[in-house]
Amino acid sequence: MARKKKSTGSDAAPKLQGYIAGAGEIVEEKIVSTLTENFMPYAMSIILSRAIPEIDGFKPSHRKLLYTMYKMGLLGSTRTKSANIVGQTMKLNPHGDAAIYDTMVRLSRGYEALLHPYVDSKGNFGKFYSRDMAWAASRYTEAKLDPICSELFNDIDKDTVDFVDNYDNTLKEPTLLPAAFPSVLVNANTGIAVGMASSICSFNLEEVCRTTIGLLKDPDFDIMSTLIAPDFTGGAQIIYDKDVIRNIYETGRGSIRLRGRYTYDKYANCIDILSIPQTTTSEAVIEKVIDLVKQGKIREISDIRDETGIDGLKITIDLKRGTDADKLMQKLYKMTPLEDSFSCNFNVLIAGTPRVLGVRELLNEWSAFRIECVKRRTYYDLHRKQDRLHLLRGLEKILLDIDKAIRIIRNTEEESMVVPNLMDGFDIDQVQAEYVAEIKLRHLNREYILKHTNDIAQLEKDIAELESVLGSNTKIKKIIIRELEEIIKKYAQPRRSMMIYADEIAEVSTEEEVPDYAVNLFFTKEGYFKKITPLSLRMGGEHKLKEGDEILEHFEVTNNIDLIFFSDRQQAYKAKAPQFADTKASVLGDYIPSKLGFDEGESAVYMIPTKDYHGTVFFFFENGKAAKIALEAYATKTNRKKLTGAYSDKDKLAAVLYVEDDEQEILVKSSSGRMLIVKASDLVTKTSRTTQGVALFKLKKGHRIISAEIYEEGMLSAPDRYRTKTIPSAGQLPRTDENGEQITF
Repeated sequence: MARKKKSTGSDAAPKLQGYIAGAGEIVEEKIVSTLTENFMPYAMSIILSRAIPEIDGFKPSHRKLLYTMYKMGLLGSTRTKSANIVGQTMKLNPHGDAAIYDTMVRLSRGYEALLHPYVDSKGNFGKFYSRDMAWAASRYTEAKLDPICSELFNDIDKDTVDFVDNYDNTLKEPTLLPAAFPSVLVNANTGIAVGMASSICSFNLEEVCRTTIGLLKDPDFDIMSTLIAPDFTGGAQIIYDKDVIRNIYETGRGSIRLRGRYTYDKYANCIDILSIPQTTTSEAVIEKVIDLVKQGKIREISDIRDETGIDGLKITIDLKRGTDADKLMQKLYKMTPLEDSFSCNFNVLIAGTPRVLGVRELLNEWSAFRIECVKRRTYYDLHRKQDRLHLLRGLEKILLDIDKAIRIIRNTEEESMVVPNLMDGFDIDQVQAEYVAEIKLRHLNREYILKHTNDIAQLEKDIAELESVLGSNTKIKKIIIRELEEIIKKYAQPRRSMMIYADEIAEVSTEEEVPDYAVNLFFTKEGYFKKITPLSLRMGGEHKLKEGDEILEHFEVTNNIDLIFFSDRQQAYKAKAPQFADTKASVLGDYIPSKLGFDEGESAVYMIPTKDYHGTVFFFFENGKAAKIALEAYATKTNRKKLTGAYSDKDKLAAVLYVEDDEQEILVKSSSGRMLIVKASDLVTKTSRTTQGVALFKLKKGHRIISAEIYEEGMLSAPDRYRTKTIPSAGQLPRTDENGEQITF
């Protein structure tokens, strides 16, 4: 609560004519009251009347503009000046000519922002993919409604939707448009309200209509079988991930990765970028590339220029000699807006309430809306035909004696009694009598009356059909399906956005070349990692470790090497040694779960360094089983950081062991104290990472495998006792001179 003082005293300004008592006085007011009385109405107005589209696919500004153009007769006619359209629209939309013209530009064919533009434009309307290409003033451009708008306004005059007064109560405007196709999904629509936003991507018209037809026939229809993915007007490629698309379809939220499309001209040694993501502009792309060249991060480019023309977007990149164009583009995708994400938020006003809907729910809501429109149209046609039939019934009675009708009219002294006398003379009601009385004298012949009364049979047939339609949702759905199929025939066009699969994209590192040199890698039981050069290791003292920690692995390798860390939750995390700074023995090192972003509570249990993914990795489980997996199973074409399903989850992991040579032997120990030596080649390599493996150790109840290590000569005085040619084996208990006192767990 703010307190402000009123200015009073002898020095107060003298009262002037027209002075308002209390003017300038500042009073205390609770902030809650201000928010409730002032801010909340504003927020609701933005949400309900400006930023969020409704089920017909339009915001109020769109609807007011298109309806004005429809009432101006611009559907199928010649174009008129945009300034004229803007001026007429201000009768419905009081937001000003600039805002109205901006709205029209974004709906136009020239701007190219929509898959199916609603405004057929002539003149410079700018381009959605250019930030600096300004559109011409409204006095220079012309426009009319695009033919597809006939599907928006068909039957709007048949009471299919509600009408309300405009802002000054002088005109009527529709609350919704009776769109004959799900325009809410066909054209992209974004808006930011107060506390919420809407971002609907566009879909191919034919795919949307086919999906709607499928849902009208079967509520459990698989929408992904016909609605493959969004379709963007710029033609950018969609990096397709089925799970991501399914999540967007189900929840109405998600993010779609887009990347530009390019071609390489080997004769001119240049790259032509022909499409960019919907979320960026050509200027932003060019500026970012120039910035990267200036910083020295990209050295393969000699020139970049905008060659956009009448054929559409074109950004040309001249390359230096010997440059790999595909590899360069992979870098540009990673470092510039040529690859970007479109965030989906299918927030739509349904009966005045903002709701985030999945595709199935959205199409079901549109179907319910369209069913209501068709019902109202049918009801309107039914009443018109019933009224017409009623009039013709009166004509039919007049046909029996036309002379009598003429005689009644001639013998009636007062005009006001003509209708009552006709009602009495032919037993017809007032409406019928009024209709008969208004017939021209030249039409009082048998031919005219017979011609009109012959329509009675057809009207009765039509009325019966309309009544049957009103009484059957199935018939209404068939009408909607037929209309959708006709729309497909008239307006369907090929997809513009092609899909590329995420697994097929070769990731290219944008990091600088890292010098290769000898390093020592250490990995501890608690999950700490150190990379130490040989010189630093020789000069350093003892390793610094946490209390109770110990070094599990030590490798002498080179710096340019891949690292695979296995966790206790059947996951593997990949990294590269250059990601870790050289350190000293006197520090704890990097904590791997934190460094590589492990899941909460997940621990690292084993590390494998490799350059060529040669060799095998053994997983030993407490139940006595062992799985042998080729290390190349963990090599991926893409630069993936995390691999799920790294090994079987059927039993608890006891040990992991990397074996470079199949001729090596492995010493396995159990909790009972028994030991077993097996040759690596005795186990068959499995192709599936999640295999349960084979039974290796015969264990007695209550016992388990506790460790496994590479057997080195001299570790046991009588190793042949523990070697076996058949597995599973129970192993042997150690002799006193080999293992000291026998230990059991």
